[in-house]
Amino acid sequence: MSIKSDSTWAPSPSTTRGQPTPLSADPRGERLAYANNKSIFLRSIDNPSISTQYSGHTAATTVARFSPSGYYVASGDVSGTVRVWDCVGDGATKGDYHIISGKINDLAWDADSARIIAVGNGKEKYGHCITADSGNSVGEISGHSSQINTVSIRQQRPLRAMTGGDDTSLVFYHGVPFKFNTSLRKHQRFVYGVAFSPDGSSIVSVGADKQIFLYDGKTGEAKTEIGAGEHKGSIFGVSWAKDSKKFVTSSADQTVKIWDAEAGKAIQTWRMGDEGKVSISDHQVGVVWPTGRSDGLIISLNLDGDLIYLSEASQSPRRIIRGHQKNITAVAASDSKPSEPTIFTGSSDGRICRWDVPTGTAEYLDGEGHTNYISAIAAAPKGRLYSVAWDDSLRSIDASATVFTGSACSTDGQPKGVATNSNGLAAVATHKGVQTFKDGERQQELPLKNISPTAIAANDDNTAVASDDGSLLILSTSSLETKHKPESLGSTITTLSFSPNGEYLAAGCSNGKISVFNSSTWEVAISRWSSHTARVTSISWNEEGTHAVSGGLDTNVFVWSVKKPGVRVGKTNAHKDGVNGVVWVDRGRVVSVGGDAAVKVWKVEGLS
Repeated sequence: MSIKSDSTWAPSPSTTRGQPTPLSADPRGERLAYANNKSIFLRSIDNPSISTQYSGHTAATTVARFSPSGYYVASGDVSGTVRVWDCVGDGATKGDYHIISGKINDLAWDADSARIIAVGNGKEKYGHCITADSGNSVGEISGHSSQINTVSIRQQRPLRAMTGGDDTSLVFYHGVPFKFNTSLRKHQRFVYGVAFSPDGSSIVSVGADKQIFLYDGKTGEAKTEIGAGEHKGSIFGVSWAKDSKKFVTSSADQTVKIWDAEAGKAIQTWRMGDEGKVSISDHQVGVVWPTGRSDGLIISLNLDGDLIYLSEASQSPRRIIRGHQKNITAVAASDSKPSEPTIFTGSSDGRICRWDVPTGTAEYLDGEGHTNYISAIAAAPKGRLYSVAWDDSLRSIDASATVFTGSACSTDGQPKGVATNSNGLAAVATHKGVQTFKDGERQQELPLKNISPTAIAANDDNTAVASDDGSLLILSTSSLETKHKPESLGSTITTLSFSPNGEYLAAGCSNGKISVFNSSTWEVAISRWSSHTARVTSISWNEEGTHAVSGGLDTNVFVWSVKKPGVRVGKTNAHKDGVNGVVWVDRGRVVSVGGDAAVKVWKVEGLS
């Protein structure tokens, strides 16, 4: 057997309400760089299902910027660390530099790809200028009295730089080495974005006061204010077109506007969301106008993390790229269209996405969904799925229509998991006991005193329930009466999974071991699946029941053989911060999800 990476479906950028989110495009206009959780993702603009992940940071990442050469990326995190790494080859880290004692808000490269200015919210200083290859100081960033939100470097000589911060001031620097030249106070509130035009002749600044100012690129002198009163909300992002004649802004008023810099007028406006309706999720918190493209593509980012593709030739978005922003906690595969496999994923913020496996694209579900952490998703026959969440509810999903159906069923307790059988029955384990539901109606209920369930699995005959005391109960699926009580495994069982034919029950434990029970005797048939070094979070069987895949908090994914229990293949560091779910999508492919909010497809070969 062998397992290798097939594709990585990147999460959406991390966003925070009321704060700008930096986006960066490479010089060719082919890839987008952005931060999510503790990773940086480089994503193909034309084929968003193709992406690479950099996971070298140990703290939550905040910004990533391509170098002008296109060979390197500089990225920052909340600990004040900047990392420089190879974005063309193997992703090797070239430099690791601690810049400030706080969050990095923005980065900028000089034209030689040799120097970096990093700014943010430090205690003793708010930014610094270093060389990319050694981290040596090549300037001092001063003149601000509070955190710096944005920085830009002129790409022509003489070198110039500008920063903007929460103190409402803009500081202009001469270089190299970079040193303070002048301070400007044009804005009335926080400055969120500054950008030199590609030809270096102008600078634009935007901020929370909804104002836009232009400055001379060589002297830093203020030239004019444009667009007064056009934006009705804070302006979070600004980016120039490659001809230096136009720029684009994104705002909390749900609009993206293209401006003619010389005329000082907005020449095109897109408004996101329903007309006349205020929508916080449609706040536009970032924007980039990729150079190196001939189609004039603009990419805007909303608060939900959706990447919106815009073109001057159209008043409606060309495309919207969706996905998860938070830790993905559950995954299930649907049988609605066997020829077109789809999976459903749920995250800690209550979001559920439907993924088309052939294209790697995601959609949100229509209808009233969950409002909290998704505990589990389970597939049922005829294209139906069931999901449970920490809003103490069970919901039904129509896979083909991508919609929540019916009303929510109360689970009378915090759900730990959900399992289904071929009759469409859903069994839910909560901290109080076990309940079964069918067609939106509660069927049976089994309170469990003195113990709290930790995992559940079900088929037509049996429902297996694990509890926090390490015990395992085998119940009748129809009546919830106790049928068997196998011997304790000596460790808390954290996940359960029946093989498709019901012959085996795999139990993953908090100590990393997996035991497989024979359902005819309820004796342990396989005890050698023990390569995980931390809690096993998920187990899934292939359709034939000959192999199983598992994921754990140790970040690893393993594929196991029933005939040869000592044989296994695996992928270490499959997901940063742990694997939360695994599922087979067809005979040769496995999907995993985890704490990095990414969905990864693995190709498994040599099954026998």
